[in-house]
Amino acid sequence: MTTLSKRLCLTALLALSTFTFAAAATAETSKLIIESGDSAQSRQNAAMDKEQWNDTRSLRQKVNKRAEKEWDKEDVAFDARDKCQQSANVNAYWEPNTLRWIVVPAARLHLNLAE
Repeated sequence: MTTLSKRLCLTALLALSTFTFAAAATAETSKLIIESGDSAQSRQNAAMDKEQWNDTRSLRQKVNKRAEKEWDKEDVAFDARDKCQQSANVNAYWEPNTLRWIVVPAARLHLNLAE
C-alpha cells in the first residue's frame, strides 16, 4: 500500500510540476504590449507630412497670386481698350500686342503722311 501511495504522490507531484512549468512558459510568451501610437517614428512622420503640406500650400498660394495678377492685368487692359475705342481722339489706337493705348502725336502723323 505504501507503494501505491508513493506512486500516487509521485504522479500528483509530476502533474503539478508539469502544470506549473506549462503555466510559466505560457506567461512568458503571451505578453500584451499596448502603445499609445505616440512614438518617435509617428511624430517624425507627422512632422514630415506637415512640412510637405506647408510647402504645397505655399506653392498653391504663389500660383493663385500669379493667376490673380494676370487676371488683374487683363482686366485693366480690357478697360483701357474700351476707353481707347470710345475715345474721340483720332490719333489714338489700341496696340493688342502690348495691351496699351497708343497716342501718336499729330506732328508725327504729318511726317508719316509726307513720306
